[in-house]
Amino acid sequence: MNPTLHTASAGLGLRRGMLTDLLALTPDAVDFLECAPDNWIGVGGSFGKVLDELSTRFPITCHGLSLSLGGTDPLDRRLLVRTREFIDRHAVTLYSEHLSYCAADGQLYDLMPLPFTEEAVRHVAARISQVQDMLGRRIAVENISYYAVPTPAMSESEFINAVLAEADCDLLLDVNNVFVNACNHGYDAFGFLDQLPPDRVAAYHVAGHFDRADGFKIDTHGAAVKGLVWTLLDHAYARFGVRPTLLERDFNFPPISELLSEVARIRDTQATHLPRPELVP
Repeated sequence: MNPTLHTASAGLGLRRGMLTDLLALTPDAVDFLECAPDNWIGVGGSFGKVLDELSTRFPITCHGLSLSLGGTDPLDRRLLVRTREFIDRHAVTLYSEHLSYCAADGQLYDLMPLPFTEEAVRHVAARISQVQDMLGRRIAVENISYYAVPTPAMSESEFINAVLAEADCDLLLDVNNVFVNACNHGYDAFGFLDQLPPDRVAAYHVAGHFDRADGFKIDTHGAAVKGLVWTLLDHAYARFGVRPTLLERDFNFPPISELLSEVARIRDTQATHLPRPELVP
């Protein structure tokens, strides 16, 4: 029987560079693990055995990397079929992808921003709907960090809201991406969150970023979560409610104890927004 993903939960990314540490975790160390199915589909041998073992011990969520939801290349139907098989095999209840494109006559190996236009809304929403039909489930799309964008016809929050409504999908709210974009593009991160629909947030990501000397922020997933990002996560919980929250760390891995301390901080922050049990005299 597969473990269950709960609303109030804090997880870690299932990264190959962390497998030894993840296998040594106690059952209560984290609430779930997130993997990119693109990197695990068809993997056998010792790595496949580790994945199977971890998926029997912890709930698994999936975060896709290469569907290129906003691209113009045809959707990779073979990848979608294999993704559905992977999701079913590991009893995944939460699947997400990026609100971006990453292919143009071949993989670009980066997440490129979409233009904030009505045409782009219709285009990406139609592709999200196709993905949901092929996967047989509702998916969540993640707001990405971006460093340049074609001249917008609407704001980023208006664009996200329009996509969510048109595609009838959910949002994976990356709080660090909101912070990075707000700093780099000069808008208020808290006000941005207040413009998003409360009923669409399915989960959260938090991560570290790099601060350049000139104040520019780069989303790296290679450092500890910064203080203002924790504050923004607290604000998100207050507005949207507690949802499964992933600590992203993709490289520059510290001792596992440091990552678990950040997972514990997620749990502590969630606890402040959960109903307190009534005391029975």
